[in-house]
Amino acid sequence: MKRKIILTVLAISILGAFGYYYVCYGGARNVSTEEAAFTVSSKSIIEEFASDIEKSNTKYLEKAIAIKGNVTKITQKQIIIDNTIICDLKELNPSIKEGQLITLKGRVVGYDDLMGELKLDQCLVINND
Repeated sequence: MKRKIILTVLAISILGAFGYYYVCYGGARNVSTEEAAFTVSSKSIIEEFASDIEKSNTKYLEKAIAIKGNVTKITQKQIIIDNTIICDLKELNPSIKEGQLITLKGRVVGYDDLMGELKLDQCLVINND
C-alpha cells in the first residue's frame, strides 16, 4: 500500500514538473523571424473582436500579425496604438513618436472585452511612416 502511494506521488510530481516546464518555456518563440499570418489595421481587428470574440480568438490568438495604426502612447516597453492595441516591445525604438502612423508585428496574446483592448507581445517595428 505504501509503495502505491509513493509511486502515485512520484508520478504526480513528475507530471507536475513537466507541466510547469511546458507552461513556462514551451511557448517561447521568436516572432521576429516569423511571417505575419495577417496584416490588419487596428480599427478592423478591434471591430472583429468586439463583434465575435470566439471567432476572432480562433483566427488570431497566438499568431504573429502585422498591425497598422497611430501611436497614442509610449512607455518604457510598450506602445499603445489607437488607445486599444497594447504592444509589449522587445526593445524601444527611440525614433517612434506619439501621433505617428506605425506598423508593428507581434503575437496576439489576448483581448480584454471589458476594456476593449487587444494585447500583443514580442512586438517589433516593421514600418514607421
